[in-house]
Amino acid sequence: MTASDRAVAMAKIVNESALDKLGENIVALDVSIPFALTDIFMFVSARNERQVVAIADDIEEKLLENKYKLLRKEGKTTARWILMDYGDMIIHVMHEQERVFYDIERLWKDAPAVKL
Repeated sequence: MTASDRAVAMAKIVNESALDKLGENIVALDVSIPFALTDIFMFVSARNERQVVAIADDIEEKLLENKYKLLRKEGKTTARWILMDYGDMIIHVMHEQERVFYDIERLWKDAPAVKL
């Protein structure tokens, strides 16, 4: 099984939004086979806390405009790692230091990248 068309469409919106807000190192991984709870994990890096919040807020706004509803959001208070759960996709907007430190992408290294 591969990521749904809905999840891939969401990933493209997230990619465009993150690029508009100067997000870096954007990666989308199809985790639908090893992880039954979602189709895509998406990672975006930011250089500072304000940028983390700006990227996450813009992603949320753009997805809402396209009728995708946010289910859960965590981490906005500290603004170092904001996790956004959309069901078919989980988005990680991370300060670049947190992304390097936790290196959670290595857990999913066998998952194929989603073409954006």
